[in-house]
Amino acid sequence: MLLDVHELLVITDIFVIASGNTPRQVQALTDGLEEVLGTQDRKPLRREGKDDAQWVLLDYGDIVVHVFDTPTRDFYDLERLWGDAPRLDAQLPVTSET
Repeated sequence: MLLDVHELLVITDIFVIASGNTPRQVQALTDGLEEVLGTQDRKPLRREGKDDAQWVLLDYGDIVVHVFDTPTRDFYDLERLWGDAPRLDAQLPVTSET
């Protein structure tokens, strides 16, 4: 989920909210995102929660990524908390490895 928070916050423009079912999935999502953004010379300004893998926060300045495990995402419910923020449609390319 992508939330456009630029009119609600002065510290960032976009929240990315994702979740995995297990700590391993949360870490894999986080690692994959950091790898992809690293190829674009983007490195997080701050990283929190990676060891626990319940709620990982990656702060890229204009974009803040939240990767949750499912129970933690349900508990904090950022989509409801930031319900005034417009949701953005992200069309991500689908690739397959052969």
